[in-house]
Amino acid sequence: MTTPAPKSTPGDMTTFNILHGFPEALVRGMRSSFLGDADYHHMTQCETLDDVRLNLSETDYGDALADMSTLIPTGLQKAAVEKLVTEFQYLRTQAIEPLSTFLDFITYEYMIENVMLLLKGTLSGRDINELIAQCHPLGMFKESTMRSIPTFESTPRGYQDLYQTVLVDTPVGPYFSLFLAETAGRGESSNVLEEVEIEIIKSSLIKYWIEDFGKYVECLGGETAQIMGDLLKVRADTNAINITLNSFGTPLNEPAMRASDRKRLYPALGHLYPAGTSMLADVGDEDELGRVLDLFPQYSSIWNVHSAGGSDGKSIDDAFYERDVQMLELAFEGQMHFGAFYAYVKLKEQEIRNLVWISECILQQQKEEIHKFVPVFSFNAPWRAGSKTRGR
Repeated sequence: MTTPAPKSTPGDMTTFNILHGFPEALVRGMRSSFLGDADYHHMTQCETLDDVRLNLSETDYGDALADMSTLIPTGLQKAAVEKLVTEFQYLRTQAIEPLSTFLDFITYEYMIENVMLLLKGTLSGRDINELIAQCHPLGMFKESTMRSIPTFESTPRGYQDLYQTVLVDTPVGPYFSLFLAETAGRGESSNVLEEVEIEIIKSSLIKYWIEDFGKYVECLGGETAQIMGDLLKVRADTNAINITLNSFGTPLNEPAMRASDRKRLYPALGHLYPAGTSMLADVGDEDELGRVLDLFPQYSSIWNVHSAGGSDGKSIDDAFYERDVQMLELAFEGQMHFGAFYAYVKLKEQEIRNLVWISECILQQQKEEIHKFVPVFSFNAPWRAGSKTRGR
């Protein structure tokens, strides 16, 4: 385990509110800031982005967009992300252990993505200022650290120096150390960062993060271990399915690499682990993948969306998003646990995706596609619509 075990627990019914009552009250109050069904309806009826801005001025995004003279999708996304980061950082300042470490864990995912973005951009010769502008604010290091990453040469020695002098001092440095140790254990040379595709490295680092996060919440125990543990299991399963699906047609799908390189990317966590991931390691095409997922009811319906070829306008990513939103919303129903903090960040990310999708459809005059988003806390969500139908 990379992160030390927590020195204290979140507490139970008698002590949780003493330790974490204020930040939990904040995040539950922030739930009211999500856009409602009426807000989405009004935005989908807009003809221009100025109309979208006018509608958003009456929501929680009003202040964030107040200084924008012209609304564009990228500007809207940046303002919404900055608003989320400000709220998250305020929650972090109000947190004490073990909640503070839990919140730090949430940021590690974005740190990994930022480092990989800088490494990938360096290999393609992109400008450092452009790359830093694209990095997620929740995963930012000191500016000197961010700017030093692309300065190393694209050579085995250069990448070795990069890890030893920069990455080792970052919160996600231990995950890089695990990756390098694993590749060295397979007898590969030290220039692995140059030879292995960036996405494979990223998948390995995300795997270590999920496993580390899972062990941490398990040590916390109580409702946090149950609710947050289930969210991480589903996240691990999603990664395993996507890695398998995306490997078809690549060297990772070659028989010699399925049980070695590809299987090594699957997190040792989840509802599919270990039996399901062992079967995933052997599949060679989509038909075989479908037969494996048919054995797991919670994923067979999602795979059917992919098998239908998007005939109903949905992709497998849309199905995953719908499933995630449903589970993240349920995290707010429990009490005295940390899962609501993770759920808030991920649900806000979904809301930002919705805003960008709607604004892009309006900008490109693709109104027939505008309803292909997943609203948050919607009374018209499929899982709520189904329950209302049964209740009649």
